[in-house]
Amino acid sequence: MRKIVAQAELADDDVVLEIGPGLGSLTLGLLDAGHQVIAVEIDPRLANMLPRTVAERLPERAESLHVVCADALEIDAVLPDVPTAMVANLPYNVSVPVLLHLLRAIPSLERLLVMVQAEVAARLAAGPGSRTYGVPSAKVAWYAQARLAGSIGRGVFWPVPNVDSALVKLDRRSAPTDAVAAQQVFEIIDVAFAQRRKMLRAALAALPELGGSSANAVELLEAAGVDPTARAETLDIRQFAAIATARDALRGRTPLR
Repeated sequence: MRKIVAQAELADDDVVLEIGPGLGSLTLGLLDAGHQVIAVEIDPRLANMLPRTVAERLPERAESLHVVCADALEIDAVLPDVPTAMVANLPYNVSVPVLLHLLRAIPSLERLLVMVQAEVAARLAAGPGSRTYGVPSAKVAWYAQARLAGSIGRGVFWPVPNVDSALVKLDRRSAPTDAVAAQQVFEIIDVAFAQRRKMLRAALAALPELGGSSANAVELLEAAGVDPTARAETLDIRQFAAIATARDALRGRTPLR
């Protein structure tokens, strides 16, 4: 826990959001380092136990803990305080949806350090051209720069899991464009990677307004300045945003040619 807190590189005045605190091991580490912590726990029993655990083990820091009993996929910026950082051992089965939701819903989050399954960590931190680059990589890149920040051995968990874990560090950055919304770009990413082995001119023909026409897809891609013969795994987030922007401009013309 101390290693994770150190890796987070938190500022003294950071208000830290923790998702899924469970029994409170990481919570205690964050509080002991002097931070205010907003802990979001979906299980009412654990949410009720956490303040008691802190009161027993770290009573001098008990007032710096705020517990919110809620589903992380449903919370937004309405919290007891404004979180500026997030440090969490994310539930592995929903780690990517939770991370994307929080990046969108809580724009005050500037620095994040999350523990996820090792394979997921590799995908989140992958860049264009990598074998592990995919939908999570591209969508997270809309909000932040992601990089691997270390591995966590199985032996620190009880019970010992059947998967390896890793840390991913994310630093928020400005969106690559304000011409289109994130959801518009994410629609392009989803369609492009749905058939990742195909060239973009074939994959993006599945967009509703293109009517299955690769010729229309070529026009869209050329308008975006993207090679129609490229594949989704070679594009960075700025190129996906360019396609979404071109799509928005070309809408309303049926057919495109």
